[in-house]
Amino acid sequence: MSEPFDIEVFDHVYSVFPEEEGVYSIYKEGREYLQIQKDTESQWLKLDPESGIPLFGLDEEVNAIGVAIVAHERQQ
Repeated sequence: MSEPFDIEVFDHVYSVFPEEEGVYSIYKEGREYLQIQKDTESQWLKLDPESGIPLFGLDEEVNAIGVAIVAHERQQ
């Protein structure tokens, strides 16, 4: 499993904690903010905080965070 890392998106710094394959816990301002899962290279899904089930729907912030994660992982 990868080590946690920080990314900057929309003038916010997010801490990214890789979980199982393709799932990431995202922290914003020191608090758990959301969990996301990779759907495709440019499409990411927010996970329901209670059930962990993917929530389908376009979320610009989630996709931007996902794209930044992919960019970070390519640099590693």
